[in-house]
Amino acid sequence: MSPEFRKPAFEAKRPPPAAPITDNPGQRLEAMYLQIWATSMRELPFVNAALSVEAVGFRRWRSASICPSGTDTPAPTGEGEAASRSEPSGDWVGAVITPWFINLFLLPGGGNLWSDQCPGQRCHILFPVGPLEFIADHDPAAIIPSYQYCPLFAPPSQFASQAAARAAASAALEAMLVPPTVPDPGSSSGDVSAAKPDSARRAFLRRFARP
Repeated sequence: MSPEFRKPAFEAKRPPPAAPITDNPGQRLEAMYLQIWATSMRELPFVNAALSVEAVGFRRWRSASICPSGTDTPAPTGEGEAASRSEPSGDWVGAVITPWFINLFLLPGGGNLWSDQCPGQRCHILFPVGPLEFIADHDPAAIIPSYQYCPLFAPPSQFASQAAARAAASAALEAMLVPPTVPDPGSSSGDVSAAKPDSARRAFLRRFARP
């Protein structure tokens, strides 16, 4: 008797290739989530009414490697770096605050971070902080159909103000994109103390890094 192979009850279809976004997607993301907030989220009990929809710190970025589905795969560029002003070829990274989540986002910009994935697929993407796990999503009717996100806070109930949520989102981005400080063994105590904020920022994202 031939063995039976089980198939998942539901398997998401791979979406069509995502078109690179040429301009900063922050305003479009805000419009997308303001629409969701107004139509389906406002009355839910877990939302934080002190927060509003805001896109934070979107910029282009390219990295040394992308690891889809947890598999290390070298990419053609060198060390992770912001795309240069004269050659804006990186993908878009940033954060989004809403009353029901704060997430890091990755959007296609023509760089080497983005890879088209089925909705729900998890990708390990290498940043200076380490490989972070992003989850793919796709809605053909949305303002931005394809994106990938790394959850930070859901729900963001610990934040009492928009300013506090914005500070946390900015700190997460900085920790993700700024290379770690390597203390000089011969440095003075003043130099060591100056490195402490960098260690704190990296600790902020440590739970999202994968070995």
